[in-house]
Amino acid sequence: MGRNTRKRRTPLATKAIAASAALALGGGGLIWANFYASAHEENSANQTKSAGAQVATIQCPDVGQKLTDVPDGARQGVDKELANLDKQITEAYTRLASTRQAQAGDAGFVNNAILGPLKSKRTAAIDRIGINIRRVGGKAPGNLEQLAECQGMGAEQPQTNDGNGDGQNNGDQNQGGQDQNQGGDQNQGGDQNQGGQDQGGDQNQGGGQVDDNGNGAAGPFADDFVNINDVQPNSRNFPNGLAANGDSGSTGTFTAKCGVNENNLFNSDNLIVAPGVDNGAHHTHDYVGNQDNDAFSSDQDLGNAATSCQNQADKSTYYWPVLRLQDGTQEFDAGDLGGGGEGNVGKILKASEADMKFVGNKKSDVVAMPKFLRIITGDAKAFTNGLKNANTSFSCTGFEDRQVTDKYVICPQGSQVVRTSNFQSCWDGQNIDSANHRDHVAFVQQDGSCPNGFQAIPQLQVRLVYDVPAPTIENGQVKAPYAVDGFPEQLHKPITDHNDFINVMDENLMNKVVQCINSGQNCE
Repeated sequence: MGRNTRKRRTPLATKAIAASAALALGGGGLIWANFYASAHEENSANQTKSAGAQVATIQCPDVGQKLTDVPDGARQGVDKELANLDKQITEAYTRLASTRQAQAGDAGFVNNAILGPLKSKRTAAIDRIGINIRRVGGKAPGNLEQLAECQGMGAEQPQTNDGNGDGQNNGDQNQGGQDQNQGGDQNQGGDQNQGGQDQGGDQNQGGGQVDDNGNGAAGPFADDFVNINDVQPNSRNFPNGLAANGDSGSTGTFTAKCGVNENNLFNSDNLIVAPGVDNGAHHTHDYVGNQDNDAFSSDQDLGNAATSCQNQADKSTYYWPVLRLQDGTQEFDAGDLGGGGEGNVGKILKASEADMKFVGNKKSDVVAMPKFLRIITGDAKAFTNGLKNANTSFSCTGFEDRQVTDKYVICPQGSQVVRTSNFQSCWDGQNIDSANHRDHVAFVQQDGSCPNGFQAIPQLQVRLVYDVPAPTIENGQVKAPYAVDGFPEQLHKPITDHNDFINVMDENLMNKVVQCINSGQNCE
């Protein structure tokens, strides 16, 4: 399997770092293999976790989500520093993953050797963000320095705040809603198994080794999966990602046929979040549509590029994290940062179907999207950030009235895994992006209308279908799991699935999309 040609070469030093990281995270789990066996202490009555063993990953406040007003002149410098913060976390997580023996013998090791130095590095990067903003006359948030400190967290449950302890509960009340009848999964794979599994970490407290699936025990775990037969129909009760269309308002559709990445375009960049930064995503993306999409692509590059879409006037870029089967396959990126070097290992599964459909609004007509509008739906850091921006869901063909956001699904024989993403479909009428890549767009409200100050645009709905061998769960461990690529510290949680879109339709095509939707037609 190939990768797209980039505009730059990866420095040899970076490759060396990737190879080193692969030993820690992707090299057959050599460092992690005995972690859960050695990181627990047994006393005469029971077994207890050491302080180090409780720290499965690192949770840091998401600085980017706090930056709601960054002047255009500061965007480039700020984006690079935000990418630097991401890099610092992945490096700290690599150290966390490679020092389990030291952690088991020293309760203060994580704080002193990992979190303390990380705070110092983050403080410097955050200070540079403030300098970039003030240099062009902007005003940086006054509490930025308070976002430098990170903490360790366990693997057993998603967080219910935004990663900074301020208790944002947009959606938290529904964490268990979609799974309330899944035979004990109402706590998102966490506390119900405290006595036994603890999500792949503690099921072997008696001394057995954990099968890390080749990714350094970075997930997914047994509690991240649910049998689709145990999901109740119409039980997904999550505030984000509502379908905007209905039987009233603008009822038409427009379908974009852009293939399933037959050209094998992959990279670990993110043009929206980290423009100009190599490996800004820290995980590999599938691309359909625009054929010139990497971190260094300008709007002009996108506009001049070829497209995989049947309608050549659609040069939009549609991209999402790849889905992998953790079966030991050495993919093209097995030794690279973003791939095996950061725990994203196994066979890349391309979708057998990639359906991209634009729909209308229940309450009103839609207006045209501006060219180069950028939208991210879901949150690649939802495990540590909390559920405020979490979206997307998993299901199985033949069972698509059953959708779950916080679980991977196990489908019966003959059924395929389905990933669904319903994008934000309300636009502020002015901006093609915003400092935190969120504020310029919004989801429809419960009644289908847009919030005040926003207007309805066509809603992109992406449905991806995969032939995935069904994983099995034995003795509290998942065998041959599949998972979305992600930041290594996110432990391959399904809640971190996300999807990205940049509109590069020409004006005539976008007008056709709007006309079809507003007139109730079904077009392609």
